[in-house]
Amino acid sequence: MKIFLVNAGSSSLKYQLFDMDDESVIAKGNCERIGMEDSFLKHKTADGRELRYDEAMPNHFAAIKLVFKALTSEKVGVIESMEEIDAVGHRVLHGGDKFSESVLITPEVEKAIEETIPLGPLHNPANLMGIRACRDIMPHKPQVAVFDTAFHQSIPKKAYLYALPYEYYEKYKIRRYGFHGSSHRYVSARAAEILGRVGDPDFKVITCHLGNGSSFAAVKGGVCVDTSMGLTPLEGIPMGTRSGSLDPAVIEFIMSHENIDINEMTEILNKKSGVLGISGISSDFRDLAKAYENGDDQAKLALEIFNYNGTKLIGSYAAAMGGVDAIVFTAGIGENDSFVREQMCAPLEFLGIKLNVELNEKVRGKEVDLSAPDSKVKVLLIPTNEELVIARDTKEIVSKM
Repeated sequence: MKIFLVNAGSSSLKYQLFDMDDESVIAKGNCERIGMEDSFLKHKTADGRELRYDEAMPNHFAAIKLVFKALTSEKVGVIESMEEIDAVGHRVLHGGDKFSESVLITPEVEKAIEETIPLGPLHNPANLMGIRACRDIMPHKPQVAVFDTAFHQSIPKKAYLYALPYEYYEKYKIRRYGFHGSSHRYVSARAAEILGRVGDPDFKVITCHLGNGSSFAAVKGGVCVDTSMGLTPLEGIPMGTRSGSLDPAVIEFIMSHENIDINEMTEILNKKSGVLGISGISSDFRDLAKAYENGDDQAKLALEIFNYNGTKLIGSYAAAMGGVDAIVFTAGIGENDSFVREQMCAPLEFLGIKLNVELNEKVRGKEVDLSAPDSKVKVLLIPTNEELVIARDTKEIVSKM
């Protein structure tokens, strides 16, 4: 079975083609600057062949057509026609409280995704464009929606409700939803496999998805019981450019003193804050590390704030679950930044979390146990694979049709 994966953004479209017989990626690529000048597609096959198209892509329909041109091209083609594709899997950011699992896309599901646009105004419209483009080009191929929020729908009310008038939850469904669900689901399940705890209802793991957008999840017995992102991906730990959680009164204070409107304020919170805002240098942790090494105090402070907030979240989730058996680091920063891992774990030795510092400094981007021999809690580095989760869900749903 061949599964075509789509992750559509407002002006971009990432894709992968999976052969589910061995769960291998046959080809993958990215369409950039959709609807803009100088749009292009970069495509790469599993055996290293590459292709670039500098062609106009006025919309996602044109982008999908160009993707299939690459997939079937003489130079780098991996299939002879679109008929070889059995199904399409879509990453959809926000499912609200309507979806607790991946689903076959029907007109009713498409309508529900559209109704959730107010909760995901930047991503859900783009996700819908990807769905509709694929439907127009491959009308007879089944499509599956895999929601970033679905894994977190198991969180209890005491964890997902905000202390606002209850009518706002009833009227507008304002609550914590959480994101990066496919990543947290994959690495928590993989941790259970590694440690021989699959199916153990008492296995408690804290997953740390650390990238430009970062989130944490508390997972007990394979079920998510709490997570750090909220109604939107803005809540939680300070991130690359996002502020993370803050006193809501700060927003009104800045708006009145800077004479700016809510749109400008939202732009500041999402794109000009986080470690970029603190450091004044960059949202890229590699740049911050270099600046820190060169004695830049603001870069040092930005990293300290990020690591301190991560430590607090790990400690609070251990308390929420009544203990912890494993900590998992994943995603771009979690997999590659040994300093962040060490700084987040160092204050937690009282919980039995002890890192093998020497090994930690040597390892990047590969699955490994980073625990010290006498650590009571396992510390694991597990590269995430959100795309594989989407492909597996798509295969499972389509196979039942």
